[in-house]
Amino acid sequence: MLALLFLACGAALAAAYVIYGRFLERHLDVRADRVTPSVTLQDGMDYVPTKTPVLFGHHFSSIAGAGPIVGPIIAGLAFGWFPALLWILVGSIFIGGVHDFTALIASLRHRARSIGEMCRELLNPGAYYVFLVFIWLTLMYVEIVFLDLTASTFAPVTQPETANLQLHQGGVVATASVLYIVLAVLFGLVLYRFKVSIGRATLVFVPLVFMALWISHLIPMRADHIPAALLLGGAKNTWLAVLIVYCFIASILPVWILLQPRDYLSSFLLYACVGGGVLGLLASAARGTVAIQYNPFTGWTHPELKGLFPALFITIACGAVSGFHSIVASGTTSKQLQNEKAARPVAYGGMLVEGVLALLALSAVMILADKPAGRNPVAIFAGGLGEFLSALHIPRQAAVTFGLLAVSSFLLTTLDTCTRLSRFIFEEIFGLSGLRARIVGTLASLALPALVVFRQVPGPGGKLMPAWQAIWPAFGATNQLLAALALLVVFAWLRRTGKKALFVLIPLLFMCATTITALTQLAILNLFRQGSLLVGGICLLLDLLAVALILNTAWNLLQAPRPAPVGFTPDRN
Repeated sequence: MLALLFLACGAALAAAYVIYGRFLERHLDVRADRVTPSVTLQDGMDYVPTKTPVLFGHHFSSIAGAGPIVGPIIAGLAFGWFPALLWILVGSIFIGGVHDFTALIASLRHRARSIGEMCRELLNPGAYYVFLVFIWLTLMYVEIVFLDLTASTFAPVTQPETANLQLHQGGVVATASVLYIVLAVLFGLVLYRFKVSIGRATLVFVPLVFMALWISHLIPMRADHIPAALLLGGAKNTWLAVLIVYCFIASILPVWILLQPRDYLSSFLLYACVGGGVLGLLASAARGTVAIQYNPFTGWTHPELKGLFPALFITIACGAVSGFHSIVASGTTSKQLQNEKAARPVAYGGMLVEGVLALLALSAVMILADKPAGRNPVAIFAGGLGEFLSALHIPRQAAVTFGLLAVSSFLLTTLDTCTRLSRFIFEEIFGLSGLRARIVGTLASLALPALVVFRQVPGPGGKLMPAWQAIWPAFGATNQLLAALALLVVFAWLRRTGKKALFVLIPLLFMCATTITALTQLAILNLFRQGSLLVGGICLLLDLLAVALILNTAWNLLQAPRPAPVGFTPDRN
């Protein structure tokens, strides 16, 4: 049953790539002969024409991370695996895939500008600045979250649910991540300076990536042995400081030196998780060693997440639809796309592969006999992966550890991508360019995270907690609101150019209804009942922002048609 269900879902995603992907290409007039901004604006820094396999690896690593693993497991445990499975399929095909693909194409037609920058031309200057500031603050919030989570995985702290896996014994993940960075720089130099073919370079460096996992167990990195750890208050704070410096360097370096090659190499870890996990799932299900045991539906409400609507659609973001994807697609990916025809495999295909990863994570829930107590989603995923890979004669303990290391390593991928995207947005807000702009933009984007990550703030009931945890309840709704606003901008672009946009309007209406409902519920819960005034205020502000931008877009579209902005020639570019 499990194998047949997974194969059916995989077939549906493959058919969607061919059929619905071609439908989107036709409606967006995607052409191979249209020159992309990476060629016309090539600068060797951010605008770099990139081969599709490398760009797919960079894009997929940036959008995936731990999101498509954590969300489906939390939602599957809360509401049952069947609602989560339906949302992953429908969401990735008709909402998330459309969101990612259209955001990338819209950015290409606007000289690889971000989704926020397009507001200047499609809506009005007021909406433009509001949207850009909103995106910038959202990205900094992601930086705060992932700085803390990444530092936690680097620090030698053993968590109860992973104690038997010996993952956190003295910074195994830290060693692996440092080795990835070194390999990435070498890979970039070999590829772009010594002109070695991508195939040959991949055959050499990918095995080295997996060797880095083995070496990391032999020489774990211990920040608590560094004298600075005493001054900064411990190993975790030391890693926070190191990561902030790393993010600064990664943001100002040319994309081909570090960010792009590291994401490409790291993506093979995720491919191994997905490919090996799927093969192991099918093999173990065929042999009868695993079977669906968890309840397909556990109820319409959950004590913590509340009602299935909108909680399910907020909890499962990556794997179905995520606003962060539009920032990646219009921020870094559009500046590297070499050919418009590569947009479908990179953006739409990347979203569907992320859907496969989400289904694999959900399968780890489906084989559970009952709801586990005190185990985090990453540990559940690693346990499921170990169960599946054991059918391929891979030692279960090694498979579990590999899964945990792979997921932890991708936290760093999301972190440095966010920093670079924040720098792009800052430069757009103030119209800056050049080396000085890169330095100033990066410092400005890291200033708030650097102030926040070392502090604790009062949460509900006055209990002190890390700042990101205090406002975490609003993060899921914020991310999905970003997806709704990105679809809003794409819809305005299509209508301004006279194109039919029903395939964007339906996802747009659904995401607006979902996010506004979620934010309203959170605002009421935190402002008028027991909760955090900070979270309630943020949710109320975001609610008002969403309504204002929706009304602004409606007003602009109802006005008399205006000529396309200067430099924007969607059909003759």
